[in-house]
Amino acid sequence: MITEALNHVHRRYADKHPNSARQHRLSRTVLPAGISRSVLNIEPFPLAVASASGSLLTDIDGNDYLDYLGDYSVGLAGHNPEAVSTAVTGVLESGWALGAVTVEEYVVARMLCDRIESMDLVRFTASGTEANLLAVSLALRSSGRRSVLVFDGGYHGGFLDYSHDSSSLNVPFDVIVCDYNNLDAVTATFETAGEQIGCVLVEPMLGAAGRIPGSPIFLQGLREICDRYGTVLVFDEVQTSRMAYGAAQSLLGVRPDLTTLGKYLAAGFGFGAVGGTASLMRRLDHAAQPHYAHSGTFNNNRFSMAAAIATLNTTLTRDNLDLLFVRGENLRVHADTLLRPHGFQATGWGSLISIHPTTTPITHAADLAGADQRLTQLLFHEMLHRGIYIGKTGFVTLCLPQTADADGLFLTTLKDALAAIPTCVKPSTTGARTR
Repeated sequence: MITEALNHVHRRYADKHPNSARQHRLSRTVLPAGISRSVLNIEPFPLAVASASGSLLTDIDGNDYLDYLGDYSVGLAGHNPEAVSTAVTGVLESGWALGAVTVEEYVVARMLCDRIESMDLVRFTASGTEANLLAVSLALRSSGRRSVLVFDGGYHGGFLDYSHDSSSLNVPFDVIVCDYNNLDAVTATFETAGEQIGCVLVEPMLGAAGRIPGSPIFLQGLREICDRYGTVLVFDEVQTSRMAYGAAQSLLGVRPDLTTLGKYLAAGFGFGAVGGTASLMRRLDHAAQPHYAHSGTFNNNRFSMAAAIATLNTTLTRDNLDLLFVRGENLRVHADTLLRPHGFQATGWGSLISIHPTTTPITHAADLAGADQRLTQLLFHEMLHRGIYIGKTGFVTLCLPQTADADGLFLTTLKDALAAIPTCVKPSTTGARTR
């Protein structure tokens, strides 16, 4: 039944997006699968967007959408925020690829260190992926150990995807994978391999696996275990740093040794950062002994630095982030109320939400093994057809330009979309796979 339902929405999508289909055929002649990001591989072909402003998107076929994906959490400030546009225009007028130190990188670093207590020093990269690669490499070299403890479902960038079923091209770190939110498993792993584990890499909320919050006891327990074994604790806050002015760690009361940032901080320009204790970060200082070199042509690029200054100054204020967090919590609760009777549920934290085709409790990635993700794709298409853009996996992110009216429209549209899914293909409340 679900195959027929998907075929129907795919035909309807194709009829409504002929220009996207044409663009996809052209792109396939020079790009594998016609895309440069695997996550954009929507069936039957990707959506091609022509323009964006605030929380609105317009595709190349002229269809408008209220954006509740925000480029997979990049768009916290919305599309084309005026302060960022002005800052970037200033860079265009004064030059950008300078091959030298700039004042802007100091300003951004100072602002981040002032916000996030665990950051004594900061180093920039061009993306969150590179930030995590730097953090893990620094932790391993500094500790003299070879293993990284990660978690099933953990996604830390394009080459650091630790889902058990992942087909990603991962870098060859020696990794040990545990279940998320399972402190007993972590404790047992350290009892047998603790002297080999140089760092623990963890998200305060498991992101790509479905916005599964880490329990405070679990995250605090990781801190205690790392202290006991002299292991570096790395918090990947590329997504979760939006939860509060001082990042998610300030809400949890856990101080990691290193923190990685990225995504939204430069409002859509490439950006990444690693910050942490002076004792670790000084290893990147050429005057230290030992020290490790770290280069990157675009680490301090002026577009990203100028955009980050504008975003931190005008958008990412304490009040704005607090209000966004509350909005997200409220939206998730109301969405979950609508989803449950139809066999779905909403997980998440603050302004990051995921919709899943199961009502069973979810504490780690394996809890989603029996869920039929084709049902989430079906819901995605029903939402898109009604003018709301979310992730094909059910990912929903809030941005500051959205209003209470927009959230109300999202919930009304969700209700209509759920009603449009035939009863015979909806997930059961036990989470059993639907044929």
